[in-house]
Amino acid sequence: MSDGMNNSRRDFLQSIACGIPALGLVPGAEALAGPASAENLNAGQTARRDTVRASQNLALGETTYGKVRGYVHGEIYNFKGIPYGATTAGKARFMPPSKPAAWTGIRDTLTYGPVCPQKPNKGWGMEEYAFLYQWNDGFQGEDCLRLNIWTPAVNDHKKRPVMFWMHGGAFFSGSAQEHPSYDGENLSKLGDVVVVSVNHRLNAFGFLHLVEYGEAYAYSGNVGMLDLVEALEWVRDHIVGFGGDPGNVTIFGQSGGAAKVTTLMAMPSAKGLFHKAISQSSSTVQIATPDYAAGLTKLVLDELKINQSNIEKIHELPFQQIIQAGIAAEQRLGTQLPKGVGRAGWQPVVDGDVIPAHPFEPVVPEYSSHIPMLIGTNRNEASASINNAAMESLDEDGLRKKLAERFGDKSQQVYDTLRRVHVNAKPVEILSYISPYNPLAYLQAERKALQNAAPVYLYLFSWQTPVLDKRPRAFHCSEIPFVFANTDRCDTMTGGGEEARALADKMSKAWLSFARTGNPAHSGLPQWPDFTKNKGAMMVFDNKSEVRTEPDGEARKLLERVFYKRDF
Repeated sequence: MSDGMNNSRRDFLQSIACGIPALGLVPGAEALAGPASAENLNAGQTARRDTVRASQNLALGETTYGKVRGYVHGEIYNFKGIPYGATTAGKARFMPPSKPAAWTGIRDTLTYGPVCPQKPNKGWGMEEYAFLYQWNDGFQGEDCLRLNIWTPAVNDHKKRPVMFWMHGGAFFSGSAQEHPSYDGENLSKLGDVVVVSVNHRLNAFGFLHLVEYGEAYAYSGNVGMLDLVEALEWVRDHIVGFGGDPGNVTIFGQSGGAAKVTTLMAMPSAKGLFHKAISQSSSTVQIATPDYAAGLTKLVLDELKINQSNIEKIHELPFQQIIQAGIAAEQRLGTQLPKGVGRAGWQPVVDGDVIPAHPFEPVVPEYSSHIPMLIGTNRNEASASINNAAMESLDEDGLRKKLAERFGDKSQQVYDTLRRVHVNAKPVEILSYISPYNPLAYLQAERKALQNAAPVYLYLFSWQTPVLDKRPRAFHCSEIPFVFANTDRCDTMTGGGEEARALADKMSKAWLSFARTGNPAHSGLPQWPDFTKNKGAMMVFDNKSEVRTEPDGEARKLLERVFYKRDF
């Protein structure tokens, strides 16, 4: 893997084979008080499976387009697959999203909607990855502009914080239902919040930069991001009826979802639609340049035998054919990146209009200055022994060889630096630290803090799973069940034990406190300094959570040169 940022979560993994807040502690934190905890929510999950209520006159919600019917699970109302936009098939393909057509009667929203067409998930062919992640690939279709809601009540005129989740998979794969950790029920109940998740256009359907092929395609390179703006507008216009506060919306996401968080912060059309932001394990600084996006687009059109003269044909092709063309184009494009491009393959583009400049390059846009941020990564993002137990026996000579294969004549410098910082780490652990996410999270926090207009908090998730002989460690995605208080629901990832439940209680309450107040502090954690005022300070989440100041030191600086400056 030449650059961890160059792959989606799945390709990234494959390529490496690799207590309730005290009253008054934080303004507004008293709203979290109550009998619920992440521990008893997880523990009670099995017992509540038979408490589903669904009927014609229960869980009814109002939208501009018509009524919807969900169901109640335990104490939480579930609405799944609500359309926030019209179908994107046919003439609407590659066009900005439009409003859904109104319907008569009551529309059932009991199950997840279609997911954007995408290439097959190769993870199913890797036994241990499939065991850990338990993916739900759903069904594909271009009528995929759907969102899901978990809420404690409807039409009760109570304004709860809204937590708007964006899934991972870079910008070309994944969905709101792809993993059991994304279920918002426990988080909604624990924090008395409204959780929203969303599907939108990905890969070529969301980011094919066709601007050179006609005025109608002026926004085609960013319609996948415009879908998210459309979904946030839907939240602004409708969430009050579902118990939420449109004036207190937190966007959060992991991996590709975190990249979407930071990209939204660079979009003028998203201004005012959210008020706080959480970036988990993918601190995007740059996206695509117009030249890079146009080059990938040309490769796709060549595969489809489409040019300026027959561009209309692209609206008539089966979506499967476009997917295959996209796969071939990415293979031809390769992973070598020019400077100024964030990652290889599909991604938004700096078009001067929808996205005027790179999200955090060279600075954070002024119109996002007032947005508090929570930013972080996992200790072993590049976990190298999942699906390869033999890697645990790697010795120092084997580590040097692995580094030489990747870094050539600079490998000795990499070895010396990381070994100096991580004196007692096993060789396989050294490999697990070589990821762009950790150094770029720090860089992103630095740049956000320079605005000195809103607080920034940095974290590192270091808890190591007991499953698979502890080999995965604190791997990519492993923090998500803790954030959502879903460690029992995701027991193949966490082991489902007491340690996991206890840490989930601390982490989920930190996320909830941040969503409510812009500060993740609560009584179950040590004092968490604001990075803006205490540069380098981060909360390290583990069985014993603690604040540390830049624990990676010179290793972090070296990896920043490797993955961001690219002058290594």
